[in-house]
Amino acid sequence: MATRLFPMLSCGDLERSLAFYRDLLGGVEAYRFPEQGAPEFMVLRIGESEIGLGPVAAQPLHGRPQRPATGHRMELCVYVDDVDAVFARASADGFEAVADPAETPWGERTAWLADPDGNLVMLTG
Repeated sequence: MATRLFPMLSCGDLERSLAFYRDLLGGVEAYRFPEQGAPEFMVLRIGESEIGLGPVAAQPLHGRPQRPATGHRMELCVYVDDVDAVFARASADGFEAVADPAETPWGERTAWLADPDGNLVMLTG
């Protein structure tokens, strides 16, 4: 039986992805490898969750190519205190807006962004 889900993203531009997940969404560094110098892998804690970020590897450990990824492969749902404020900041910071903030029939406010690698991120509040 699984005990925990831990998403890990392969990033074309790790610094730009850190600007999205750390700076925009408030992620806090929980782990870095190696500890000094440019990271090869980082874990960010966002609220009660964690996400792993690493650069696209020429030879990934599993042996399967990480690029080119095509189509809509996955989505992340991120709960935020103020959907409109985070969406506005993301747009100002040059991140791709996919769908403007709107009320849903189930009572949440949502908006959609694309992270620097094109993964869809639904802001929810």
